[in-house]
Amino acid sequence: MIHIEIPDGPTMHIEHLLLDFNGTIACDGSLIEGVAAAIVDFDSVVEVHVVTGNTFNTAEHELNDLPCKVVILPPEGQANKKHEYLKGLGPEKTAVFGNGHNDRLILKEAAVGVAVLGPEGAAVSAMQAADVVVREIGDAFALLKDPYRLKALLRG
Repeated sequence: MIHIEIPDGPTMHIEHLLLDFNGTIACDGSLIEGVAAAIVDFDSVVEVHVVTGNTFNTAEHELNDLPCKVVILPPEGQANKKHEYLKGLGPEKTAVFGNGHNDRLILKEAAVGVAVLGPEGAAVSAMQAADVVVREIGDAFALLKDPYRLKALLRG
């Protein structure tokens, strides 16, 4: 569990990390360098979930040997399906990293939502729904590794 206490804000107890795949932890269907190691590192502190529309049909292969649960969504209604998945985990104990329009609901409702700009860009709706926007996925993982960064960003 990751404990984050925000001055003049909420105290978060993060048990789950919910990740989008394409554009967030992968570019053109391939994992971005450093993501595999980060998933392994975070496995000892939180449960890692990857919920994806799997645009390039590579998610299961790319994540096969990593300690994370992979959920492949059908093409229709992905935003709502991701939202239902988040509700099952408990939004108040989940951090979300995403970049797409279909991530906007989960970015908004999670204890902490991080929009990742990355090499594929990010939907404006995702950035507006997030608590924090970062340039790349490594920056997102660093926010959870060092909660003082989140404290500085989100304090009242």
